[in-house]
Amino acid sequence: MARSPGLLSTLLFHKPYGVLSQFTPEPGSRWGCLAEHIPVPDVYAAGRLDADSEGLLLLTANGRLQQRLTDPAWGHWRRYWVQVEGIATPEQLQQLEQGLVIQGQRTLPARASSIAEPGLPPRNPPIRERKEIPTSWLAIELREGRNRQVRRMTAAVGLPTLRLLRVAIDLMDGEAPLSLEGLAPGQWRAVSPQEESRLQGLLRRSPGRGGRAGGGKSGQGGGGG
Repeated sequence: MARSPGLLSTLLFHKPYGVLSQFTPEPGSRWGCLAEHIPVPDVYAAGRLDADSEGLLLLTANGRLQQRLTDPAWGHWRRYWVQVEGIATPEQLQQLEQGLVIQGQRTLPARASSIAEPGLPPRNPPIRERKEIPTSWLAIELREGRNRQVRRMTAAVGLPTLRLLRVAIDLMDGEAPLSLEGLAPGQWRAVSPQEESRLQGLLRRSPGRGGRAGGGKSGQGGGGG
């Protein structure tokens, strides 16, 4: 049975390392692009992840939905798992949560906690590790998406980022966030009818007090990775 056009107009994709959040390659770049993984026409990323980051991208053909998910008036929480050099102290986690001055601008309050190693498959290529420096994992949640924000924040508190994945996007509707569950790196799926209904519901709501969603070099908000 053919799937309805509506279900193919919005997708969830597990972006692997080394892929740009766009469908056209950059001249002379060593990075791949979305066209190598997603054969669905006329969909575009709602927000972005840097090429050296991994994780959840939502792609849609609905321009209103794309704008809604990246509008700074809303500030959707986005959850990242971050492997860092070093072991985070309570003071460092508090700094991340309270906000830091990055490139002359203070970040919004965030959520940060230490987590157990999440058991992910190894990255290709492998991360660099130094035997004399231990590594650990953090869960960081942001309501803004400034260029390379997570990396800049962890570096500012002395915990350089080694690996970064976006694992969830909260639709702020009281239900479970959209997540990577069931998607291996490089895989995509159409949203379910229930997820489609939730996304359409976003377009009928009025904005509350959201966060700042700064853009990366693509000019889109909702990044941070």
